[in-house]
Amino acid sequence: MSIRIEHDAKAPSAAIELAIRHPLPDYDLAEIEHAVPREVDPVLASQGFHDLLDEARGILGTALRESGLEVVQLTGAICSEGRVHRPGVWLVLRQTGGAADAPMSAAAKVRVAAVAEELSARLQLK
Repeated sequence: MSIRIEHDAKAPSAAIELAIRHPLPDYDLAEIEHAVPREVDPVLASQGFHDLLDEARGILGTALRESGLEVVQLTGAICSEGRVHRPGVWLVLRQTGGAADAPMSAAAKVRVAAVAEELSARLQLK
């Protein structure tokens, strides 16, 4: 699966991992699958990947407007499935106005899933 969402049970936040499953020529990301995790590092440090993160930032700015969610962190990730390692986008969203020691509301969880789907589709990660 290219989208993984983990909700924090003790905070109003969720971590989202979007694995890149195929080459993205628009971002000069050609070699996606690697046998060793550290072989993904040069991809994450490339200009093309930084351009992808910039695009993600722009999409999130629009998608999160008036949603009650904010970006806490947006960065690259090494996404591993068995012996295959791929680059991916990792972000943390937080529900604004939520109790610091309580999980996200059900409505916010639905919104997080929708934002993850939108981001994946618009970045052509599917």
